Amino acid sequence: MRPSSGISAPVRRHPSRRALLARVLTAIAFSLLATLFPASTAEAHSFLESSTPAKDSELSSAPEKIVLTFNEPLDRGFTELAVVGPDGATHWESAGAAVDGPTLSAPVKPLGPAGKYTVEYRVVSADGHPVSGSYSFTLAKAGAGVAAPVAPPSATQAAHTAPAAGNDTGSGIPVWAWIAAAAVLLIAGGIVAARISGAPARD
Repeated sequence: MRPSSGISAPVRRHPSRRALLARVLTAIAFSLLATLFPASTAEAHSFLESSTPAKDSELSSAPEKIVLTFNEPLDRGFTELAVVGPDGATHWESAGAAVDGPTLSAPVKPLGPAGKYTVEYRVVSADGHPVSGSYSFTLAKAGAGVAAPVAPPSATQAAHTAPAAGNDTGSGIPVWAWIAAAAVLLIAGGIVAARISGAPARD
């Protein structure tokens, strides 16, 4: 018989059930984070690059129209542009907003009282994300315009401007879709974890 050399073969150690379970739970956690906070939410949406009149400018005469230029082409649906007078209530735009590529514009009635006018806008990015904002300019000399009473919005307009329930994730995908995906991941992870915990331990 050949004498033993005294060196035994290395023993392969299999990861314990606790270690496997920890790995599975870690993978599930990262998957949930990727699902609930996708890369699309970090992407830049439309933003205002320039405007006519310019922000915080002081004008001696009223502009004929407002022109807003964004960094990318806009969706033609659900766009709004309003010019609110110094009283904070009277609107001075004379027609609906028009979209031409990255440009949003609307004609303006002859302005009236001197003071600060606020331009309010709401656009939809090419990826479907709504973007809203405002800026002001000052009319130094009163114009000849006369404020007209503001009509309350119709039910149809209110329905169009109101955001759809459960669709405010910032990426155009309903919230329920993210919840369903997270639930599927949790169920799948629970099944895997149960199988690991119930598997016989290896020596």
